Amino acid sequence: MATLKDLRGDQPTWCPGCGHFSIMAGIQKSIISLGYEPHEFAIISGIGCSGKVSEYVRTNGYHTIHGRSIPVAQGAKMGNPDLKIIASGGDGDGYGIGLGHFVHASRRNIDMTYIVMDNNIYGLTKGQTSPRSEHGFVTKTTKDGNKEYPVDPISTSIANGATFVAQGFAGDIKQMNDIIARAIEHKGFAHVNIFSPCVTFNKVNTYDFYKEHLTKIEKPFTDRNEALATVRSHQGMVTGVLYEEERAHYQEKLGIDFDMQSCVSGKMNEELLRELELKFQ
Repeated sequence: MATLKDLRGDQPTWCPGCGHFSIMAGIQKSIISLGYEPHEFAIISGIGCSGKVSEYVRTNGYHTIHGRSIPVAQGAKMGNPDLKIIASGGDGDGYGIGLGHFVHASRRNIDMTYIVMDNNIYGLTKGQTSPRSEHGFVTKTTKDGNKEYPVDPISTSIANGATFVAQGFAGDIKQMNDIIARAIEHKGFAHVNIFSPCVTFNKVNTYDFYKEHLTKIEKPFTDRNEALATVRSHQGMVTGVLYEEERAHYQEKLGIDFDMQSCVSGKMNEELLRELELKFQ
């Protein structure tokens, strides 16, 4: 059985105190607690401070380009359905240039987990506003305050068809680890947004800020409208599994059963070829 030592990759270069450390550990501990081996996972990451997680967790991994972790992760899942797929990125990566991919993955219900390390700022490029920065947020590029309003990722994934939607906080390790483990085991698109304080460039959305403002939701909603109403009534400041449903994921909808051994050897069995011909005539 895998141990934490087996899953430790390169030494992280994040700032001391960064919430990303807790999230990385949560991914590693979830893999172990669920009884998986490193080779059964692939972590696909984007650009930003969070992008290095695919190198810091020793599984199969791919460090892709800005905003493109989801389409690459979807391709990996379609190419090898047996892999457990985690796509990961930051709020700038996933809710900026990657927002379109996020919406379509939600409605498509690909069987994968999408973990967003949300620090409300661009940390790698030294502290500019991100799509999650609050209106009026002051940075070195918005000295008179951010003129835009933030993206609401939780409402977005609920409204667009994700079958598992959750939000965690890097300062609440027990709850966060439980959320990550449940997301990994969910069959379908599991979106997990995790508040991850940036201790260097964001002096507003701190650990103390989240401890004061967050409300825990103890039981997931099964009605999208109720889930949306609750999230919005708390201005998005909620944690827990917020919405969950059982629904056939994308590959089940396609009805194609890939023979992985045949694909790996470069040979697709005749039955699969006939099935594909009928589907795409």
